[in-house]
Amino acid sequence: MKNTKNIKTMSYNKYIDDELSKLDRGIVATPTQEYLDSFAEANNGSNDFLLMQLAKNYGYQLALINMKNKINE
Repeated sequence: MKNTKNIKTMSYNKYIDDELSKLDRGIVATPTQEYLDSFAEANNGSNDFLLMQLAKNYGYQLALINMKNKINE
């Protein structure tokens, strides 16, 4: 039974790693928290669509990392 869990964990980790690697290859790369903060402060309400996409990518990245950490506990 433990071997099956290890195989599933490896599969989950591979999927998450694949998804994480795709985040920086899209039209809108995944930002850091600091970049999001400075962009939001500097744009004064313009480019809200871009800011929204950046925030979605960052949120997805955080979710994937948290899932990976939970799986590997």
